[in-house]
Amino acid sequence: MQQVRAPRDPAPSRLAYRMQRLALTPSFRGLMRIGLPLATIAAMGAVVLGDQARRDALTLWVADMKSAFQEREAFMVKAMAIDGASAELAADIREAVPVDFPISSFDLDLERMQRDVAALDAVARVDLRVRPGGMLQMTVVERIPALIWRAGGALELLDAGGHRVAELTRRTERADLPLVAGRAADAAAPEALELIAAAGPLAPRLRGLVRIGERRWDVLLDRGQRLKLPETGAVGALEQIIALDQAQDLLARDVLWVDMRNLARPAVRLRETAATTLRQVRLRELGVQVE
Repeated sequence: MQQVRAPRDPAPSRLAYRMQRLALTPSFRGLMRIGLPLATIAAMGAVVLGDQARRDALTLWVADMKSAFQEREAFMVKAMAIDGASAELAADIREAVPVDFPISSFDLDLERMQRDVAALDAVARVDLRVRPGGMLQMTVVERIPALIWRAGGALELLDAGGHRVAELTRRTERADLPLVAGRAADAAAPEALELIAAAGPLAPRLRGLVRIGERRWDVLLDRGQRLKLPETGAVGALEQIIALDQAQDLLARDVLWVDMRNLARPAVRLRETAATTLRQVRLRELGVQVE
């Protein structure tokens, strides 16, 4: 008698059902799509890089590829052009940033070069860029000397803001620039330039300015005359002296100094010979016999 088989149950087994449900979850699908390939690649990399010789060969290959790319003709810098700088400053710049050309633009540290050039006293501002054609373009704004500062036994050139430009060997090298002296005179350079401009009528006689006590200025004229100015309102006080001189020829007389430190009580001191003569005149006016 033939045995009758029971019909096959189409429902999946419990294990198959769980595997199908797992395959439908986003995390499992992401693991199979991304995680498994990455794990395979990592395993292959571990096998390849596990050998020191293979690692050295790979490192050398990467270095050669990098060098070949960076040293392509399009990336090579062949020369440096400096605009806006005098010949002397240009020489100082080339000494501060020595570069052996040709060189790859990838090997140029433009930020460090800019800092090194900006640190030079004579440089107010500098911009660097690599131009097409392999030219390193450096545009410099040079500080313009406006004053000579006698600091101790040294002479230094200052710009209009009081920043050091360069050292000066002899005063005669820049006889066209006014002279200032005294401690911290560089910090008051803008005021010194204002005073020099205001002293225009006295320019032929002006010998320089001296900073007194880091607070105020004395104006030095020829014949040893000195104009003592106040801490504040120095320009106005100097203009008053000039106006008085133009009206009464004050500075053409035997005046040693004019003291304007107290604007409410200005003072004038005569030279010793002039003071003696003046006393004798006054005594004669009083009827006193003077020998």
